[in-house]
Amino acid sequence: MNENAKARYTGLVLSVAHKIGLFLAMAVICMPGLWIVLSSFRPTVEIMSKPPVWVPQSLSGDAYVAMFSGLGQGGIPIISYFTNSLIISVTSTAIALAIGMAGGYAFARFRFRAKSSIFLGLMLTRTVPGIALSLPLFFVYSKLGIIDTHFGLIMAYVALNVPFTIWLIDGFFRQVPKDLAEAAQIDGCTRWQAFWQVEFPLAGPGIASAGIFAFLTSWNEFALASQLTRSVNSKTLPVGLLDYTAEFTIDWRGMCALAVVMIIPALILTFIVQKHLVSGLTSGAVKG
Repeated sequence: MNENAKARYTGLVLSVAHKIGLFLAMAVICMPGLWIVLSSFRPTVEIMSKPPVWVPQSLSGDAYVAMFSGLGQGGIPIISYFTNSLIISVTSTAIALAIGMAGGYAFARFRFRAKSSIFLGLMLTRTVPGIALSLPLFFVYSKLGIIDTHFGLIMAYVALNVPFTIWLIDGFFRQVPKDLAEAAQIDGCTRWQAFWQVEFPLAGPGIASAGIFAFLTSWNEFALASQLTRSVNSKTLPVGLLDYTAEFTIDWRGMCALAVVMIIPALILTFIVQKHLVSGLTSGAVKG
């Protein structure tokens, strides 16, 4: 075998091994989601069986019918929970992005006293888990009378997401050369116009990345929502999962069906902004 043939053979083996490795990795990553989807259609006996039943013997959409018809265990008000999650997640993401853009731009472009200390302090807040804040927030919210309200949960999620969005957006604005904004100002643009017409579009992928991460954090958050909500008026979808638990039983099939409903909007949003998300993440990984 000559050198060229040996090189082609080695390249083919490496390519096949690479594809097999990717397939196995994706199988491991996707397995929990696939298992949840299958469990939402299979009977409880199969869900609880040991050893597990890998191939379902029977499939039924009764859990979805019961959930959307209001006839599920406890009469799950899925539409109300979905509406609450959407309002809270979208509003908190929009506010966090607005603050994150302002803060990220300020840290990337301006010099001011204690800049590094303030930035470090913001980042240190990310080390505190949300569950550790649930009890103090509960007492504060009780005094303010905003327990079980959209406003209370939105403010909590804004505070949770702002440090991360500032950090991420700051990195992307640092990738945008200052010379571009200065050239726009020389051509007659104001500082505000230079930001919106030059810097903002170039940092758009990073802002989209920060937005989707902030949205998913708010959409999936459970610890704070379970402590700060009490009724159908403000409960979100993750908290709604508890409605499938009773004193001695758990409706696993209904719970999996609700989990699937939670996953679908996140998948749709990720698919819509996929192009910006990928370009934003890869751009942020390159140092200027």
